[in-house]
Amino acid sequence: MSPDTIVIDSSARVPDADIWFVLPAGFIALPLRELVQSRQGLGEEGDKLNAVSALVDSSHSSEERRQILALLAPVQRMLRLLSHGGVVHCSMGLHRDDEGDGGVLPSLFTLGWRETSWAPRGVTVSRLAAGTPDARFVEVLDLPCGPASLNETLVNHQVVGTAQELLQVTVHIPYPEATKLAILSLSATATHRADHYRNLLREVARMVTFEDPLTANREGV
Repeated sequence: MSPDTIVIDSSARVPDADIWFVLPAGFIALPLRELVQSRQGLGEEGDKLNAVSALVDSSHSSEERRQILALLAPVQRMLRLLSHGGVVHCSMGLHRDDEGDGGVLPSLFTLGWRETSWAPRGVTVSRLAAGTPDARFVEVLDLPCGPASLNETLVNHQVVGTAQELLQVTVHIPYPEATKLAILSLSATATHRADHYRNLLREVARMVTFEDPLTANREGV
C-alpha cells in the first residue's frame, strides 16, 4: 500500500453522517460498543478484549507492552462515560519513535459531539481558548471548515497502582449551525513527544469537513 492510499471506512457512507475526517497510517479503529460493554479489565493478564489484544501482543518488548497497557487501562472506564457524552469513534495509534530508540509510541484518538448554546462560532472558540486554565498550550485555529480551538493538558491516571501521566491534546470545532461542538482528542503516553502529537492532531483537524466529500464521486458514477 502506498503512503498516499486512502481507505474509506463504511461509516463515511452512512446517510445521516454529519462529519468526515482522515487519520494517517498507523491508526486502527476500535470497536467502541465492545469496549464500553465489556466487564473485563484491560490491565489484567488474560482479561484483555479480543479487539485490542492483537495490538498489545504485537508489541516487541515488555516496555512497549507496558506503554500500550498504560494507555489502554483507563480507556474502558473513560469510554463508559464518554459513550453517553457523545463519543462516536475511537482509534488506537501505534507508531515507531523515529527520533528515539525506535520503540512503539501508542496513542488514542477519539471523536465526539457536545451540545452547546448557540453563539457565533468565533465567540465560542474564544471562550473555549480562554476557559482552560489547566492547559499548558492553547491555540486558535483557522481551519477550512471554520474556526477551532486547540489545547494541550497533562492528565494523571492510576495504572496498576502506579501514577501514569498522559498527554491529552484536544481540538474543539463548532458545527456550522453553532449548536454543537465536534471534539477531537488525542491521548498518548509519550509526553516528551507533545509537539509531534499536537502537529498530528492539528493536521487531522485541517482535514475535517461537515460536507460530504464523497458526493461528487457518487454523482459522477
